[in-house]
Amino acid sequence: MNPLVQLESCGQSPWLDDLHRDLVRKGDLATAIGEDGLKGLTSNPSIFEKGIGETDEYKDDLAALLDEGVLDDMRVYEALAAEDIKGAADLFRPVYDKHDRNDGFVSWEVSPYLANETDKTIEEAKRLWGIIGRDNLMIKIPGTHAGLPAIRDVIGAGINVNVTLLFGIQAYAAVADAYMGGLEKLVRDGGDPSTIASVASFFLSRIDVAVDERLKDFGDTAPGLVDKVTDKVGIASAKLAYARYKEIYATPRWQALASKGARPQRLLWASTGTKKTSLPDTYYIDSIIGRETVNTMPPATLKAFRDHGTATPDTIEQGMSEVADTMGALQTLGLSIDEITADLVKEGVVKFHDAFDKLLGGVAKKRRELATHNDQSAPSGATKSIVA
Repeated sequence: MNPLVQLESCGQSPWLDDLHRDLVRKGDLATAIGEDGLKGLTSNPSIFEKGIGETDEYKDDLAALLDEGVLDDMRVYEALAAEDIKGAADLFRPVYDKHDRNDGFVSWEVSPYLANETDKTIEEAKRLWGIIGRDNLMIKIPGTHAGLPAIRDVIGAGINVNVTLLFGIQAYAAVADAYMGGLEKLVRDGGDPSTIASVASFFLSRIDVAVDERLKDFGDTAPGLVDKVTDKVGIASAKLAYARYKEIYATPRWQALASKGARPQRLLWASTGTKKTSLPDTYYIDSIIGRETVNTMPPATLKAFRDHGTATPDTIEQGMSEVADTMGALQTLGLSIDEITADLVKEGVVKFHDAFDKLLGGVAKKRRELATHNDQSAPSGATKSIVA
């Protein structure tokens, strides 16, 4: 059987980390939902930049927007992206209904420019939710210091949230607290917590890249310790996060919410494409399969797991002694996981900001190209369109 389909019996949901116009319109996404058991989708500025800025998939829709006088790059991007998000959400709606609103979600991100602004993030999340108008939408909010109260408020307003940019266990615990705080607010206001879903997205391969960079300073001075740490901290962090998840959702506080129909905020494994050719291409999937978790895979990783992945139940809870050895060796080397993950959050915000800059730059370039083409194609004497 297809290993992706087998993940369902293991309690894990495979999601796709990709979205572009042809994926929705040409049937590839519908096929993956039907044949691979795909249960959700995530998007981000880098993904949209590649689709809008580097392909001609959006040419006709972009031309229509320009004809309507929509010339602002942000408005153009939102209009194009919203169409994709709506189309994908509609394809996943049967999954959402079949799984009683616990799966079948499509994620759309608030502007990375707002990562450190709580009130504007809240406003943006509510606005994007209204634009899409689909129950199976998740709004992506970064798990930054400013993001925590935003997560609480947006959940409390009855909006599904995908918390992004998580790297550390303490940060994850704070996010879980914000999630429960939001549900408690929703209940106080007379809302139904059973209608809300959320995921907490841990970025795994980025952790290993950051650790490996720091390990260069040791050269050959501590080979035994370095071997215990190299390429292992991301997986170890996932396993520790899952252990913390089980503790959090066994507390009386959570049980009180669960009695009212609330659903746990599932852990989602992100950044699961391997960055090193020396690692198996299913490295960040095989060993972190756990119940009530999600793995959002880039296309190449999803294809690899479909081809030769192994869907073994509960691997996320295995090898905990090795996890202890890995984290102990990291500490012995004098490397602080808290400092590493704090730096990764800062870097992640910058990377998303830069990706958004590039995305809007790609939109502007496509507008100029289309305007130039229309300008040159206009018949003699015709009024020519000028796009700034």
